[in-house]
Amino acid sequence: MPLYLILIIIVGFFILASAIRVLNEYERGVIFRLGRVISAKGPGLILLIPIVDRMVRISLRVEARDVPPQDIITKDNVSVQVNAVIYFRVVDPVKSIIAVENYLYATLQFAQTTLRSVLGQVELDDLLAEREKVNLRLQDIIDRHIEAWGVKVTSVEIKHVDLPQEMKRAWAKQSEAERERRAKITHAEGEYQASIKLAEAAQVIAKDPIALQLRYLQTLTEIATEKNSTIIFPIPIDLLRPLIERKQLPEG
Repeated sequence: MPLYLILIIIVGFFILASAIRVLNEYERGVIFRLGRVISAKGPGLILLIPIVDRMVRISLRVEARDVPPQDIITKDNVSVQVNAVIYFRVVDPVKSIIAVENYLYATLQFAQTTLRSVLGQVELDDLLAEREKVNLRLQDIIDRHIEAWGVKVTSVEIKHVDLPQEMKRAWAKQSEAERERRAKITHAEGEYQASIKLAEAAQVIAKDPIALQLRYLQTLTEIATEKNSTIIFPIPIDLLRPLIERKQLPEG
């Protein structure tokens, strides 16, 4: 076979290979023809005009990217370091190519600036206690601004809030004080309920003195079970009253 035929076959093979593209289900191809956008095609087999057409692959899957830690001063002048994660995906492949040079880099940069500006308007207590509301606010602001790039933000989550050491100690003291307050309240409620029951028991004993005698016997039983060497036997004052009265009578 002549050499020129071999060269033609090789060149034709490379031209044919450059004209065929296969896109996955989650991919789209933005076709440029002589520098002009034709359309976004895919998935499946895509045929291009060699030398004339150029294709740029775009993934439509959700991407998760870390937002680097940001030094933030909250509304109540507390310096914290916060990092987050942002979930987004391309919904318009054409806009993601022609509206911004690098949609991934631009999205992350905008997420960083938005994180600093939004959290700078939030107090530390709200940042820690109402994190879900802060996440939704961040998502709404970022999504509205990058919509023009053909990108949709699905979620923004604050991952970690790093507090200064003095703030950690203050929070620990506050938590300990809160636990002590709850313990004291619980103890006071127990004492109050016990006093009510004791008052009810006293009313029952006052109405029926036999109940007091039964209580004496129960106390003796409890003392005996403890194997004590000393047993105190309570004597009702009514048994001693005649002797006391007789002693108090004048001698005659």
